[in-house]
Amino acid sequence: MKREPLPPLISFVVGGAVRDRLLGRPLHDRDWVVLGETPNRMQARGFVPVGNDFPVFIHPNSGEEYALARTERKSGIGHQGFAFFAAPEVTLEQDLLRRDLTINAMAQAADGSLIDPFNFKADLEARILRHVSPAFSEDPLRVLRVARFAAELADFGFTLAPETAELMRAMTSSGELNSLTAERVWNETLKALRSNHPARYFELLRDVGALKVLFPEIDALFGVPQPKQYHPEIDSGVHTLLALTASVKLTPNPDIRFAVLCHDLGKALTPPEEWPRHIGHEARGVAPATALCERLRVPKATKELALLVTAQHGRVHVARDMRPATLLDLIESLDGLRRPERMNDALLACHADARGRLGSEGCDYPQAARVQAAAELARAVSPAPFVAAGLTGLAMKEALHQARVRALAAL
Repeated sequence: MKREPLPPLISFVVGGAVRDRLLGRPLHDRDWVVLGETPNRMQARGFVPVGNDFPVFIHPNSGEEYALARTERKSGIGHQGFAFFAAPEVTLEQDLLRRDLTINAMAQAADGSLIDPFNFKADLEARILRHVSPAFSEDPLRVLRVARFAAELADFGFTLAPETAELMRAMTSSGELNSLTAERVWNETLKALRSNHPARYFELLRDVGALKVLFPEIDALFGVPQPKQYHPEIDSGVHTLLALTASVKLTPNPDIRFAVLCHDLGKALTPPEEWPRHIGHEARGVAPATALCERLRVPKATKELALLVTAQHGRVHVARDMRPATLLDLIESLDGLRRPERMNDALLACHADARGRLGSEGCDYPQAARVQAAAELARAVSPAPFVAAGLTGLAMKEALHQARVRALAAL
């Protein structure tokens, strides 16, 4: 029996790809929505199913994602507590109305024409981040997504609609942010850290009260003063975000940027009677930095660098004044003899810290050059003469250490 030919696929590009095309941003991937189809017919066309919660398929040739048009309703707690309805009768308009922001709720036809049944392009042109409908409040992950969009689109001057800000504050107050998984929080945070304006992410979260819920260690820095002669910005939280902003000009590496974010967490634990000084804040900061990393299930390498910078940045800042033995100890603490690349990452984070002060945004950082030069000298010391002399164990270790100290005296 001859199989009836399938009708042409009715599909539209939706979401971020449409937004970015209108903004003139580079397109990295496209998402498609499909009308009038069923899962069986999609598979008959050669599409490969990948969605567990709702029907999503991979195009057999392009590898792009195609999702059946769907509606959704709240059925539980958190960002996963939804029931989805995907059927041939779901319209494009219904699918667009379930989306988060108006700038992400437009479609593009195969011929490139814009489909914007609700005139959401007006918000794109006005550079406004606005929720599509009250259903926005049903998904707590959207609080983070909006903050991340604010970071990614900051170059275009987007602002948050007041009514959306109020809705996000209400969502935060409801306690639903506590239902977010660590993986989801970290995923959005990582995307924000990779943007050109990661500080905007944390600023917006703080504005709607979410920073205190999701990143209490960072939120606690705001209102904690520092010595004005070293930190004209005074506020420790402000300094942290200035340093994060400075890191963008130094490196695209999100691990380094995260380390900058964590470096001063110990200042929130300084007893108020000791303000504005923060003697020992580096050691105090290890515990809150560890707690933050473990709660968000931060990758091991990211966590290690954050803890390294937190514990050692104060010593790096005074590296130019160190004697050879102390300088060698710093290099060993940074693991600069075995892993110079990680030491260099830590030094970049320290440079961002130095630049994260009002009036010092473009300062040089000769401390890094001295530490790097010293580490190179120390690594160049060969153990061969000591092996030839028959030294082993602790005697070998001590002889090699003293030889490295003498080498550093040449700086």
